[in-house]
Amino acid sequence: MIRNLSKVLLVALAILLPISLSNRSYGQGVYAVAEVLPPGGCVLSAAQSAVANAMKATPAFNLANLDRSVAPCTNFYEFANGGWVKANPIPAAYSRWGTFNILQQHNEDILRSILEDAAANPKKSTDENWQKIGDFYASCMNEAQIDAAGTKPLDPVFSEIARIKDMSSLQATIAHLDRDGVNALLNFGSAVDFKDSSMRIAEADQGGLGLPDRDYYLKTDAKSKTLRDQYVAHVTNMFRLLGDAPATAAAEAKTVLSIETTLAQGSMKREDLRNPDNVYHKMTLAEMKTLTPHFFWAEYITDVGRPEIGQVNSVNIAQPDFFKTMDSTLASVPIADWKTYLRWHVVHSFASALPKAFVDENFAFYGKTLTGAQEIQPRWRRCVRAADAQLGEALGQYYVQQAFPPEAKVKAIAMVHNLMDALRDDLQTLDWMSPETRKQAIVKLDAIMLKIGYPDKWRSYANYRVTRDPYVVDVVRGNAFETGWDLGKVGKPVDRTEWEMTPPTVNAYYDPTMNEIVFPAGILQPPFFNPNADDAINYGGIGAVIGHEMTHGFDDQGAKFDAKGNLRNWWTPQDYKNFEARGECIVKEFGGFEVEPGLHENGKLVEGESIADLGGLTIAYRAYQKTLQGKPAPKPIDGFTADQRFFLGYGQIWASNIRIEQARVYAATDPHPMDKFRVNGAVSNMPAFAKAWNCSAGSPMARPDAVRCRIW
Repeated sequence: MIRNLSKVLLVALAILLPISLSNRSYGQGVYAVAEVLPPGGCVLSAAQSAVANAMKATPAFNLANLDRSVAPCTNFYEFANGGWVKANPIPAAYSRWGTFNILQQHNEDILRSILEDAAANPKKSTDENWQKIGDFYASCMNEAQIDAAGTKPLDPVFSEIARIKDMSSLQATIAHLDRDGVNALLNFGSAVDFKDSSMRIAEADQGGLGLPDRDYYLKTDAKSKTLRDQYVAHVTNMFRLLGDAPATAAAEAKTVLSIETTLAQGSMKREDLRNPDNVYHKMTLAEMKTLTPHFFWAEYITDVGRPEIGQVNSVNIAQPDFFKTMDSTLASVPIADWKTYLRWHVVHSFASALPKAFVDENFAFYGKTLTGAQEIQPRWRRCVRAADAQLGEALGQYYVQQAFPPEAKVKAIAMVHNLMDALRDDLQTLDWMSPETRKQAIVKLDAIMLKIGYPDKWRSYANYRVTRDPYVVDVVRGNAFETGWDLGKVGKPVDRTEWEMTPPTVNAYYDPTMNEIVFPAGILQPPFFNPNADDAINYGGIGAVIGHEMTHGFDDQGAKFDAKGNLRNWWTPQDYKNFEARGECIVKEFGGFEVEPGLHENGKLVEGESIADLGGLTIAYRAYQKTLQGKPAPKPIDGFTADQRFFLGYGQIWASNIRIEQARVYAATDPHPMDKFRVNGAVSNMPAFAKAWNCSAGSPMARPDAVRCRIW
């Protein structure tokens, strides 16, 4: 659960839907990795071992994935993946299907075997985490118990909402709901202080919407209006499931839409949220009171943070205009309407943990209508993802024991350092960067902290009580535990050993406030990374992933943070002007890509990820070339040269099919461009690609020098 905007600034490789979203020394690229073995000492079953070994035989490069009817210089994505696309239609339960999903499924298979073992054999280990993951999974899988309990476990919550009588009790209830994971109105949590990255502060961010983004409420085209009507129908159905009469439920749904539309009008646009300068407004409690005279901040902070939170004297109010809107809405909307709004957000937040009728209605809108998925995923997959979301490091300890051997970690670390060396060489020769800025850039690069595979220090779940009670009870407890854990960091030094992703996650990220790159074990698997594969394929695959995260430190967001993670301008004025102009080239290129007729990528929204894709691929190529120095030229394999295999390794990690409904959601909300644009957009800017494939001048995949984007 993302509790604050600073975590939105984490720049990850990809966003997959649905998602359950070290002790180091510092210096000139110096690192120290302590191998931490998972506790518990459980013996792996034969079935678990078979699952863990299943991917070892996966080929790193499959000729059947190609579509040779398409010229690589015309459309490289289609050439590299056309065969795969035809052979891999989207399963009914998915809105997108690609290499990320396949690896995610593989990881979920491993997690399922662990969880089923823990649920069936709770005394197999004395490790407390073994009991917790087993009980959580058993509770989630017990549909008979969930259906029998109905919404009764939430009666105390609904009763508190019913007792609201004035502004004071309204805001106290909002705080209590936030504590339990119902982020109505706002999101409140801890964050790294942008101006002092050694400390964590409290942060408040815009929230309170049931649709994916503000624009869903504000656009006036026919599709947007239809989707809002479908949303109102969904909210109506959920109120009816709570026992409200049809006419009452319909009126309540309109009330919800009205309040959320007002909040949307005050919300910052998604592309503007990406600029850290826009979302840093540290205020004292007195200043906050002036900004929002109707909101009782001191009482709210105490209510949401008790007992973990200490004295809070200031808060980063990330979007002041939103909070002005929130404040005026609090003052103008009747208490009765707020009670309706809060009831909706409770049932919305916990729908997946309630009886089947709620689950099905929730999927009907958020799955079918919004993303195009045709059927809900099996219960066990949903429970595996929930366990990963609530107990990620407890479960992850057992995952890495099976799926991430020490030799894989060693080779991954070596590749990271090869990529860092290549980027350092590049920074030293950039023709558009002055020596003054170059020096600072290299200092930042050398200060990047590496986290590979899994944490060196595992998180404790001792204060999270997990039982085999009705599932929603464990979810509420888990949310409250997570809130307390997060808010307990306010006013304390940053713990640089923490991870923002769990070990089985098929993703990676760069955090500008920590100046760190993080690669969970979940993505360090075939086809992204295979220790036994051809180096060209690995450097084009995981090498480009590593380079992607590394160059995020120098994209339109990362470039604003210094080597210590502070929001500080370390560029000369002319160098930053040059950098922005090069970023605008990316904005223009990707803004020209059409998702469907009339709908284009938002070039500004995807700027950072597209800079990282191009920079990552460029640096990975240079790093691969360095590995070949002083060695005989690699021989062709299956008729492809080493350079061609490198680019095929990159192209094929993005193989995917996507439903148009999901593509529309991504275009509106995702800072990552669509997969086909990520491939063609990056390679068409690289002369090395044109040379590898003998692309003639004027080929679609060989952009002319006059319009070619180049940063690193």
